[in-house]
Amino acid sequence: MRDYLNGLEWLKSGLFWRTFFMLAALVTASMIAWMSNFRTLETTPRAQQLAAQIVSIVTITRAALAHSAPEKRQELLRDLATKEGVQIYLLEDSDRVEEPELTPFFLESSPLMKKGLGNNTRFASQINGISGFWISFDIEDDHYWLRLEQSRLDPPIGQQLLSWAVLTLFLTLLGAAIISKLINDPLSRLSNAARAVAKGKQPPPLPQKGPKEIRETNLSFNSMMEDLVRIESDRSIILAGISHDLRTPLARMQLEVEMANLSDDARTGMQSDLQQMDDIISQFLDYAKPLDKVEFERINISEVMQQVIDEAFRFQNLRLRTAITPDIHVNGNLTELKRLFNNIVENACRYGKTSGSPVITLDVQCSRKNKDRKLGIQISFRDHGLGVPEQDLVRLLRPFTRGDASRSQANGSGLGLAIVDRIIKSHGGKLRIYNHAEGGFVIVIALQESKEA
Repeated sequence: MRDYLNGLEWLKSGLFWRTFFMLAALVTASMIAWMSNFRTLETTPRAQQLAAQIVSIVTITRAALAHSAPEKRQELLRDLATKEGVQIYLLEDSDRVEEPELTPFFLESSPLMKKGLGNNTRFASQINGISGFWISFDIEDDHYWLRLEQSRLDPPIGQQLLSWAVLTLFLTLLGAAIISKLINDPLSRLSNAARAVAKGKQPPPLPQKGPKEIRETNLSFNSMMEDLVRIESDRSIILAGISHDLRTPLARMQLEVEMANLSDDARTGMQSDLQQMDDIISQFLDYAKPLDKVEFERINISEVMQQVIDEAFRFQNLRLRTAITPDIHVNGNLTELKRLFNNIVENACRYGKTSGSPVITLDVQCSRKNKDRKLGIQISFRDHGLGVPEQDLVRLLRPFTRGDASRSQANGSGLGLAIVDRIIKSHGGKLRIYNHAEGGFVIVIALQESKEA
């Protein structure tokens, strides 16, 4: 049952269906109210019309029988029965009479018929087991029953009215669907464009047509996108230029350190500082690189993670505990995914040191996860360090932001997790970071699994 309700999630979340069902409910309620009022208001005039017809039929039939020759009456009765649907029976005291149902229509028409035929007029819905609409009348001292088909009393407009109502309702619902689509399409395009921007992509310009509000909104969004593209381009150029210009003096400094007459400890310390500066510049370049133009292919992410783990053994005092499910594939860029995992491992080496121990323990897991009938991948990295203060978790994914330096007294650019976040978004994934209940910092990545072609 839960799976069925999850399958109907679109009924609650989609603006198109919300608008359509709201209009459909409003139109249906209006149609029902209109039909109820119509049936109520048309009962009196229809009862008057039908009562006048029945009075005329009884009056004419009585006059025809009273003035016809005795030998012609049988032929007259046959003609009335076959041509007019009027049957005449003698009224007997032994007749089994069933009173008609007291419907609003009968209660409205019976006084009118008695007024035209006499107060002694009787009505019945069945005489001696024969159904119909029966009216009594007298010719001198003889008493008769006149029988009409019950269909004459049924509202002839009922089925026709119902057919027109159904047709009108169908056309109205069709119009409601069209109106809902016209309302939803511009918002849907805007939502898709905003979602593309959130993933680091550049959506095509929105069409500047339609109502004034839609045109102004799309124009504002297109202008915003142009500004963002220009800012992103300027930022990339500035960062790349600064990083490139900084590497030239760094290379000279590294050469001078090699050639200088220094002690081994001084030379090693200076080389470490220069290498750290070079790593920071590399992160600037990685962050400045645009991700919306990278090409995706089907990649065995299990093998990629295993390669990164094998390379990570170069780090001293790093112990890796892995649980990687084999043969898991995603659509992605091999270079960016390697950069993603390398940044996480390097971040753990910098900040994930266990208090009181020289060994850094990093747990790495990769497995399939099925949620709402969708194939997904969950990748997690957990160190066993001191974690991150809760107030810092929200801002860790921002560029140039680092956690509390007291975790490891390490320095960095603050771009590691920002680069990770950008790469994951460009691959349509989700990132979650939190502190483990038993200690340590946890990074969880959710990606969509690629099915076989």
